[in-house]
Formats: sequence, C-alpha cells, structure tokens
Amino acid sequence: MRRASLILAAVGVVLTLTMPAESGAQIGIKKPKIPTVPKVPTVTTPAVPGQVPDSAKPADAPAPADTTAPASAKQPEGPGQGAWVNFDFQPGERPLYVDDFSTDRVGNFPKRLEFGEGNMEIAEWNGNRYLRVTTRDAKFSVVLPQVLPDRFTIEFDATPPNSNISATIEFSPGATSHVDYHYFNTKMMGGIDGTGPRALGAVRAESAADALFRFRVMGDGKYVKVYINDTRVANVPNADLGRSNTITFDLSGTEDHPAFIGNFSILAGGRELYDALVENGRVATQGIYFDTGSDRIRPESTPTLVEIAQMMKGHPDLALLIEGHTDNVGNAAANQTLSERRAAAVKQSLVSMWSVDAARLTTAGFGSTKPAAPNTTPEGRQANRRVELVKK
Repeated sequence: MRRASLILAAVGVVLTLTMPAESGAQIGIKKPKIPTVPKVPTVTTPAVPGQVPDSAKPADAPAPADTTAPASAKQPEGPGQGAWVNFDFQPGERPLYVDDFSTDRVGNFPKRLEFGEGNMEIAEWNGNRYLRVTTRDAKFSVVLPQVLPDRFTIEFDATPPNSNISATIEFSPGATSHVDYHYFNTKMMGGIDGTGPRALGAVRAESAADALFRFRVMGDGKYVKVYINDTRVANVPNADLGRSNTITFDLSGTEDHPAFIGNFSILAGGRELYDALVENGRVATQGIYFDTGSDRIRPESTPTLVEIAQMMKGHPDLALLIEGHTDNVGNAAANQTLSERRAAAVKQSLVSMWSVDAARLTTAGFGSTKPAAPNTTPEGRQANRRVELVKK
C-alpha cells in the first residue's frame, strides 16, 4: 500500500479580552504535464524569503493556508454557512514547518525536504509551485525541529495519486496506523488506515482525478481526525500514529498523470482559547483565515469563531480587544491598514453571525510592529500573521 505524509498551514488575527479583575521550466528540463483544474488559491506561506507582501496574502494561511475551493458561479460561502457549519478543524498555535517552495528552483527537489526515492521536481502551476511526482514509487520526508507533539495539525494541497493507488503519511516507524488518501471511481477518499483501527471516507467529485484538494490532519494523542476540503472523512479516537521528528510521504504519479503536492503547514499545540487567555492574559490564534490581500474571512475559520463566540457567551463579563498582526513582508502602511480591516472583520462576523454584543468588542491593527517571532524564517513569518485576544 502506498505511503505518504500529510502537512498543512494558515494566517492569524489577534483578539484581546477584557475581564473583571476578580474573574516555468529551465533549459534542459522537460515541460511538466499539468492537469486542467480550477485555479489554486494561494496559501499564505510564511515560508519564503522575498515572498509576496502580507497585504497580498491570506491572514492565516499556513498560512499555507487557504483551502482549495472548486470553481463555482455561486456566491462563496462564509463562516458558519453551508457545509462549514459542522467543520471542526482548528490549526495548532506554533508553526513547526511551513513551505510553499517559493524559494526553490523550478526543476529541483525542494531543499527543505528530505529525498527518499523516485522522480520528483518543483513545477509551476497556476502561479504557485508544487512538488511534481512522475514515478510510481516516490517518497520524501519532512524533518521537524522536534518530535511531533501529542497535539498537532497538518495542512497541504495535493492532487490524487494514480487511480486507486494510495498515498500514505507515516509519523513513526512501527506505528500501526497511518494517514491515507487515494482516488477511486469519481471519489477522493482518505482517512486512517493500517493494521489498527481504520476509517476511510470519501468526497465525491466527478473531476477528482485532475483536481487539487486541501487535506488536513488534526491529532490529539491517539485521537485523530482527517479532512478533505470541507468534509471530515475520519474521526478515530484510538489511532496509533506514533510520534517522531520525521513525517514521511509516499505517493505515486506518472509522466501522463503526475501527482502534485505543496503548500505545507505543520503546527504544534492547540489549547482552549479561554484556558490560554486566563493563563497568559492573551492568546494568539492561527485559526482565522482570510482571502489573499483581503479582509474577507474564509469559511474554514468557522470553528475558531464559534469557540470565541461560545467563550463570550459563557463568560458574560468578558470584553475583547481583537488585534490584527502581519509579518514584515511588503509595504508597512498597507500591512497596517490590512491588519486593522481584518480585526474589524472578525468583530463584524462575531456580531452578525453569532450575535455577540458589539459593545463588548473593540479592535486594533498593528501591522508588523509587534512580531511574535523573528521574520527571518517561514515559520516565524507565519507566527506573526495572527489574531490575538488580550485581557484588559
């Protein structure tokens, strides 16, 4: 069975709470075959020096982090609408690995990945860069700066491997469970497989063989959930993924039907917002996603917005200051304005969609003036694109 590893990412906004004191190919490189698919949304990957300015990126894209949405003439759904009402994925809080291959040379293997076997190269597609796989046996690994913690999230974009050949993601040698995804009979399937507990679900898509999907994995100890686009396809309370500092992807493609994968975001942690707020006086979230260069909140932000709304309702004395922050890439004035608009958009969403009292919410934008981490790495830049909640 094929083996592959999953990875994912997103841009954040900052919320402040008030609480009473007592409470293109190079020369010699064959032009890659590209399937015809809808345009791929750009993931705000804090992983590349010299990348597009924050004013032209989604606010919390691992910030990899925009989800691929199929082309449609309908008005796009917003948070808390349509299929996103029951979507419960929330990204971690500390970036471990974020990469969109922006700094890699087309035709090369990505310098931040560890090569295993097979034919793989960076290819340009719809204005983004992806790892293009053209061999049946292809394997690469993401080497993390630490052992993957008990609580983690992974996000990445990928097209299906060859029909009915599984791609797998392994987290530790000898573990009885792994993440699996494959295409079969007009459906994109994925979930938990192996010799232990199994759960595989499907997302129907007539053009699935040539489409780009957003994959997500959320782990909390042995409890693991897997998502394809807006659908949760596995919900396993006793999966034995194991943990190590290496996540290995095993997938397949051919010259006629290459497989593409990219826009990775792997984050550690993920506490209850209220608990973190009480402990530290403020909490940053990577779970509010924005369209590129816009204050439009993406629908995958629903779980984080719901948690904030429930926290407000459960603690009626709380008052929130919602702060917007960016990295230092791009024009400082534009980033400042964008951070202010995004903070205001979070407030408006909480008021209009979840009936939070507007008088309890104030907003502020700080652009890149208050970094949470150095802006010298993709992970640092993603950590700086955030929304925070601060206790007054």
